[in-house]
Amino acid sequence: MPKTMRAAVFSEFGGPEVIELQKVPLPEPGAGEVRIRVEASSMNHLDLWVRRGLPIETPMPHIGGSDVAGVVDAVGPGAEHVPVGTRVVVDPALGYHWYEGQDQGESFPWPPMRLIGEHTQGGFAEFALAPATNLLEIPRDFGAQEAAAAGLAFVTAWRALITRGGLRPGERVLITGASGGVGTAAVQIAARAGARVSAVTSGPRKVGLVRALGAEVVYDRLAVDFSREAWRDTGKRGVDLIFDTVGEAVWAGCLRALAPCGRLVTSGATTGSHGTTELRLVFWKQLSIIGSTMGTPAEFRAVMRQVFAGSLRPTIHEVIPLDEARRAHQLLESGQVFGKLVIVP
Repeated sequence: MPKTMRAAVFSEFGGPEVIELQKVPLPEPGAGEVRIRVEASSMNHLDLWVRRGLPIETPMPHIGGSDVAGVVDAVGPGAEHVPVGTRVVVDPALGYHWYEGQDQGESFPWPPMRLIGEHTQGGFAEFALAPATNLLEIPRDFGAQEAAAAGLAFVTAWRALITRGGLRPGERVLITGASGGVGTAAVQIAARAGARVSAVTSGPRKVGLVRALGAEVVYDRLAVDFSREAWRDTGKRGVDLIFDTVGEAVWAGCLRALAPCGRLVTSGATTGSHGTTELRLVFWKQLSIIGSTMGTPAEFRAVMRQVFAGSLRPTIHEVIPLDEARRAHQLLESGQVFGKLVIVP
């Protein structure tokens, strides 16, 4: 076994130019950990935020990548029950417990969650470490690239729509950022749940692609005011549920597009975190604004079982070699990606 491995590393915060391919020490699994020979790891907007710098303790030099799939090649003390050679996908959530909410029986993380590839070294490398408790075996006939593309995006969308949003069959749901990894997952989950799905994206090409995923109506935000169109298309009633990961640029429009007693679930802020809230809309229409992020281990496994069964399918924009990790950052930052970018060693 070599003593070093190739990894996409940054040693300072900044733009894509800080990403470099380097030889770094091969990690050794600690107590309760396994080492995975990475077959695929997918990008999330989180990787851009971590690279730019977040108010957290990021280990430096840093290897990003929260979504990891591959083959267990070594185990640490206490993880001997995991057979070497097992193909696995990793639940990226670390180091917290889920407690039950007081009102609706919903669980929430405390202390605040930590993520592989954010608070620890991640999967943009030839090998990565993960707790044995975070592993889910990949079926023999299922691809590692598809498994890596699904995890974080699908569990985030599942929790937001099903657990937190309480989406019911026949309801009208609007999904912003529908061409991203979480958005493409959300459109499929909502359609499979029996909802009437509307979505917001940018450009005619993406409009067609989102419609093919199961959205009945798709608004091109570059061509129309989606909130005005959604209001008209629902007979001036509005939609029952909005799932937003875009944030500042669409926040006010989301509130306008909600029906009386509508729910707005927020799980991201790719355009900024300072949305303007018209408070009179909130109390006049008795709206609910709900926060959501990631998901419980049970939710991760529930949604991944549907992915493995083929009823939900991750959308892969491009598979990119590890040597071109800097280009992957540039491409995701450009806003031209539809679905997920997958990086392979």
